[in-house]
Amino acid sequence: MRLQRPNLPFAALVLASTLTFGLAGHFAAEVVIGHQQAHQLNELTEVVLRRSEAAVDFAADSLDELARRELASCESGALQAIRLHVYQRSAIKDVRLVNPDGSVICSAYSETLEFDKGWVDRRDMLSSRDKKLMLFRVEQFGGDALGVLRDINGSSALVAIVGINASLFDIMPAELRAHSEVVLALSNGEKLGEFQTDAGSALPQPISFEWNSTQFPFHTTIRLDHAVLSSWNNEAYWPTLAVALGLGAIFGILLARSRRMEGPVADLDRALAAGEFTPYYQPIFDLRTGRINGCEILARWLRRDGSVVPPMNFIPLAESSGRIQAMTWHILRSALADLQPLLTADKNFKLSLNVVPKHLLDTGFVETLRRTVLTAKVSARQIMVEITERGELDDLARAAAVVAELREHGFRVAIDDVGVGHSGLSRLKGLGANTIKIDKFFVDTITVDASTATIVEMLVALARDLNMSVVAEGIETEEQLRALTSAGVEEGQGYLVAAPLPFARFSNLVESRRAAQAGATLSDDAAMVA
Repeated sequence: MRLQRPNLPFAALVLASTLTFGLAGHFAAEVVIGHQQAHQLNELTEVVLRRSEAAVDFAADSLDELARRELASCESGALQAIRLHVYQRSAIKDVRLVNPDGSVICSAYSETLEFDKGWVDRRDMLSSRDKKLMLFRVEQFGGDALGVLRDINGSSALVAIVGINASLFDIMPAELRAHSEVVLALSNGEKLGEFQTDAGSALPQPISFEWNSTQFPFHTTIRLDHAVLSSWNNEAYWPTLAVALGLGAIFGILLARSRRMEGPVADLDRALAAGEFTPYYQPIFDLRTGRINGCEILARWLRRDGSVVPPMNFIPLAESSGRIQAMTWHILRSALADLQPLLTADKNFKLSLNVVPKHLLDTGFVETLRRTVLTAKVSARQIMVEITERGELDDLARAAAVVAELREHGFRVAIDDVGVGHSGLSRLKGLGANTIKIDKFFVDTITVDASTATIVEMLVALARDLNMSVVAEGIETEEQLRALTSAGVEEGQGYLVAAPLPFARFSNLVESRRAAQAGATLSDDAAMVA
């Protein structure tokens, strides 16, 4: 049998195209994976920084409280009160009264002075951004601590000795722990804390990720062996390469890219015009009683064919294209129409609405919100505006003015993603919100990481000092609920009670819960009478 000669130009073209796109897919996968890895490691570095900032804010708030109570004294009664104050705050090891030059006058726990290997002169202490706090390392035999100094008057100052627990830095994924180190250091280079599985070995090919605090004179650094990154989170490599090998021509790539850039925005506009965006409702509940006290409304895209588009597939595009404002107002009006009977019947029930910083700072935002709520015949005090942190509040003074105006009209304001977002705790104080929402990162780790429980307790204590309430996000287990309750958190939301639901299912959930609780109350009353 005579073999047919293949079409060499066609075969060569197919082979060349396959090799070209395969090579492009290889490099694209490497770039995407590298970008993803860098993003994740930068996020972990920032988390350590935010935890450290929270510890300093907690210490500063404690010193302010002592100053307000006029306890900056070495008298026995004052020292006893300071010792009780320290005992109630596990993150603080001691409080000391010092001279203007920094030398110690007296200490709440004088025995801790025996563990000091040295004490820093005032001239060597580092100033925070607002000049109100001075930070320095306290060398101790049992491990270094952080000194936080707050001037009380011209003749004395108070210093909180903050323990730096290595578990605060134990955040690395299991695959990287043995090949990495996490360091917290002052701006003068002195280390305050470090986590490294094998402290005796040096990293052969170190790569560093660093975040500098904008509030305090310290920074956090993650170093890890560059070689281990090749096997970490590389699941996307083969799927990306397979997709690249399946591409037929460069023209198809350019056409697909053009459609990806233009098509989705046009789809958003068509969906907005057709009213395809609808609110879903996630219950906010009392952690102790389980009673549903409100809900957060979340946008979902319900296509005409009945399919649901998750928010991660359209919210970022809506924000970058400027469609998020129109979408937000549409979702709010729909939710108010759904919830109006419930909001009218229960004046304590609250509706939470997500607003990105850019929308919050838009001219006329407050007036549009007032008009929308007034038209729905709902009380402003039942509406909670949640400032999301997908974008940073560049103009804090203007944002604080908008928050003040909202509160003046009766609206409540919450700050979302507290602990891992852009806002430090000092920025939270400046904004003047009613509520902080603890990020799901802390809820996920509160039952496995003792330092997370300490941080949540500090957030709750600071919120109480600022007359703010606390809501925990992403509660999924009874164990997490118990840990949050022990830390003092009163309200939360998460899949433990319900995922975001369409209105009919949410309404049924609220009614069934309240009926069950009312029945339980009647049974208890009957038992008492009997």
